[in-house]
Amino acid sequence: MDARLLDILVCPICKANLEYRKSASELVCKPCKLAFPVRDDIPVMLQDEARHLAAEEA
Repeated sequence: MDARLLDILVCPICKANLEYRKSASELVCKPCKLAFPVRDDIPVMLQDEARHLAAEEA
C-alpha cells in the first residue's frame, strides 16, 4: 500500500486517522471500531464493507 495514500486517508465516518494492518490487509479505525478491507492495494472505504472489530482487536 502506498505510504502517501495512507497519509491522506481518514475514516469516512468520523474522519479519524487509520491504522494499516498489513497482515490482515485492512485499514482500522479505532474510534469507530471498524476495519475497512484493502483489495488489490485499493482501500474499500464503504461502511457496508467494513467489519466490526472485537474488543480485543481494537
